[in-house]
Amino acid sequence: MATSTALPLFSFLSSSIFLSSSHQTPKLSSLTFGATSLKTSTKPLSVTSELATLPVLSFNGEKIGETHLDLRSAPPDTARAVVHRAIVTDLQNKRRGTASTLTRSEVRGGGKKPYPQKKTGRARRGSMRTPLMPGGGVAFGPKPRDWSIKINRKEKRLAISTAMSTAAINTVVVEDFGDKFETPKTKDFIAAMKRWGIDPKEKSMFLMTEVSDNLRLSSRNIGTLKMLTPRTLNLYDILNSDKLVLTPAAVDYLNSRYGVNAYEGEGEDEEDYEGDEGEEGQGTEADVNSDATE
Repeated sequence: MATSTALPLFSFLSSSIFLSSSHQTPKLSSLTFGATSLKTSTKPLSVTSELATLPVLSFNGEKIGETHLDLRSAPPDTARAVVHRAIVTDLQNKRRGTASTLTRSEVRGGGKKPYPQKKTGRARRGSMRTPLMPGGGVAFGPKPRDWSIKINRKEKRLAISTAMSTAAINTVVVEDFGDKFETPKTKDFIAAMKRWGIDPKEKSMFLMTEVSDNLRLSSRNIGTLKMLTPRTLNLYDILNSDKLVLTPAAVDYLNSRYGVNAYEGEGEDEEDYEGDEGEEGQGTEADVNSDATE
């Protein structure tokens, strides 16, 4: 049965996602996501299907067709919590947990009593390496620890598909342009972005199935741009982007991976995993360089 309820507007780390209207926090990004189009209720997984029609642009910026992005998304009353849990998992699992300080038993020195217990008029001291003295140990300092937390694989996948479906209003589909750059040239890449209606000063995320060497070299000097592949797709870069650029092959991948029929044939048991890397758990954006050069 089709419904027309819309998902809440998403803004990265802003009150529209994580806080109520009575608790406002400064926005870290100007990205706002809107939801439109048809939704089909699916009761078993308690999610909805978000259908969006996107124009397909040529390399010269002309409209040459349309495509559809049909992704699963969390219901409006739980979408904020699903995305929040997934992004917290990503950020927390990136922590190395190697910070360490010395306690009073580990710091050098302090073996001899500095002065007699009585008749000095001073406070009692058993060691000069007490936390109360300069050069002493740290009372409650950090020690190496494991910060990683787990999240269900399907829950993480639902968070990414929810973010992608709500970002459809800021998404552009461009024909495959990996072979358009005969030589690496950042100036040509910036000119192409302007033809597609993308401001190079705004944060943008490009999702492509394959990244050629010339394309990677042409875009790597643009500090506001993230060039991702399905292997390095992650929730943080989706939410932290003002514009999303997809290729038709990337749209097909998203529909097959996060679409209506994506969960069919999978077991009922959800496997826990640590989502500190890409959604596939195989790397981050830095791996694009190694993928393109291999």
